[in-house]
Amino acid sequence: MDLRETDEQQLLRSSVATMAAKYGHDYLLEKARTGGKTTELWAEAGANGYLGVAVPAEYGGGGAGMVELAIVAEEIAAAGCPLLLLVVSPAIAATVIATSGTVDQKERWLPRFADGSVRMSFAITEPDAGSNSHRITTTARRDPDGKGWRLSGTKYYISGVDETDATLVVARLEDAGSGTLRPAMFIVPTDTPGMTYQPIEMAIHSPEKQFTVFFDDALLPDDALVGGEEAGLSALFAGLNPERITVSAYINGIARYALGKGVEYAKTRSVWKTPIGAHQAIAHPLAKSHIEVELARMATTRAAWFYDQGDHAAAGEAANIAKYSAAEAAINAVDAAVQAHGGNGMSVEYGVGTLIGAVRTARIAPVSREMILNFVAQHTLGLPRSY
Repeated sequence: MDLRETDEQQLLRSSVATMAAKYGHDYLLEKARTGGKTTELWAEAGANGYLGVAVPAEYGGGGAGMVELAIVAEEIAAAGCPLLLLVVSPAIAATVIATSGTVDQKERWLPRFADGSVRMSFAITEPDAGSNSHRITTTARRDPDGKGWRLSGTKYYISGVDETDATLVVARLEDAGSGTLRPAMFIVPTDTPGMTYQPIEMAIHSPEKQFTVFFDDALLPDDALVGGEEAGLSALFAGLNPERITVSAYINGIARYALGKGVEYAKTRSVWKTPIGAHQAIAHPLAKSHIEVELARMATTRAAWFYDQGDHAAAGEAANIAKYSAAEAAINAVDAAVQAHGGNGMSVEYGVGTLIGAVRTARIAPVSREMILNFVAQHTLGLPRSY
């Protein structure tokens, strides 16, 4: 593995950074404050091919990989305007359909993922399931009149349902003969009768909202099932590593933005005779955070490289390590930036206190710090399973 980026990757990084810089953190905060959406940023990123960089070329995408998609996620976030739906739609939904969808599903959805003209949310979490996906109770059964599928259940903390065209729903198929349940995934347009949703009030400054989603005997056509009846588990796993990798990149970008703000303030703010950045009490936390963020970025690139090489076992461990590292580094980076600002760190004007909720959430979602440690303890260290 060569950690040096190719000329094409460097050009992608600089191009995305230039585009995102036109928007910035004030743009994001204004959208969050007014209830607006990041429509303009999304549209420009799509038009430039950034959202579809990892979509196969035969469907109009860039034909690149997870390394490139991580670059896009990181650079947009590093400009102060992170796009959570970039993780959900291009990384999870598009990857699942590209790897596990039917020919018709690929032809119908992937070109629109490629140009950003479609957005898809992802629904796996349930109120009573938490991290235990085996307890998912959202169930699909054959319609008794042969019209397709009937979907019933509740999903919890689903991002951006109000601004997506469809939702990729993780459910369980009901086997009428044996009564057993097995995993399956369905593409559910957000205007499907029987699907409703309501917002969850969050303590986070973000235009992208969280929702509880209800499926009340929602009728879906036969071809809503992703990849057929036997594709459920493999289809689900296809989206989990890209999710962790791009979340890590997204968080790394936020950390870089916060550090940049903290360093700039420390260079220019003088209380006595010298800028406060000359004092080790200010300088050392920022320097320590820079080291941690760089290590997290390397871990993220490593995970993306394993994924692009097709080594999914190595990618699974590496993606969990990257996610853990990025969350911890970002929390420390934002804290150091806030502390460097003193009282101004909690002012909206200075743009660092508003990041606290976003980076703190990274310890919890999409997989918690504790579950990552469980994974490493069991699968890497060979310790007995604890749950």
